[in-house]
Amino acid sequence: YRTRRSSGRRHRASGQALSAFLLRQAARALRAGGIVAYPTEAVFGLGCDPLDPVATGRLLELKDRPVHKGLILVGADYHQLAPFVTEPDADRMRRVTGSWPGPHTWVFDAAADAPWWVTGGRDTLAVRVTAHPVAAALCRAFGGAIVSTSANRAGMPPARSPLALRRQLPQGIDLILHGGLGGLRQPTTIQDARTGATIRP
Repeated sequence: YRTRRSSGRRHRASGQALSAFLLRQAARALRAGGIVAYPTEAVFGLGCDPLDPVATGRLLELKDRPVHKGLILVGADYHQLAPFVTEPDADRMRRVTGSWPGPHTWVFDAAADAPWWVTGGRDTLAVRVTAHPVAAALCRAFGGAIVSTSANRAGMPPARSPLALRRQLPQGIDLILHGGLGGLRQPTTIQDARTGATIRP
């Protein structure tokens, strides 16, 4: 994948109250092919535009994550995720939407045109409507779903603070949104939207 040097910009926010200016800066960075770090329900996440293969390649390279493992997308509401997935039947879909917004990730059939660099070449895609105020605000400012993957290199523990984030990934992140985590001690539960089976408790 092609890489480019990080701008090194880092912005602070008080708690989880982000100014419109910082959100515009983050959304602009995403649209320009940048990588944005932001707090999520359990750990800091890394995000980029899922429709940008170069940005996604940079993110995977930064994490040393193989593309075939696929990535999770998050949105501020289901409408932001809908273009990437195929819905299960109505009963199963009600179970899914009943858990959102919240710390619950569901695996759907991927839409026929879902980017392979996000699905990892699989016919499924994991998605979540996040209840975390910073992550949701970032999706709204960007105007769509974003990649959400833990901020760490492969084999290392996910960063739970901006300091840990900078120590583990000193380069390659274009902008950091500060804020508190959502309080989960473990990553979000993952279930199969088609069968209800639990993939990660």
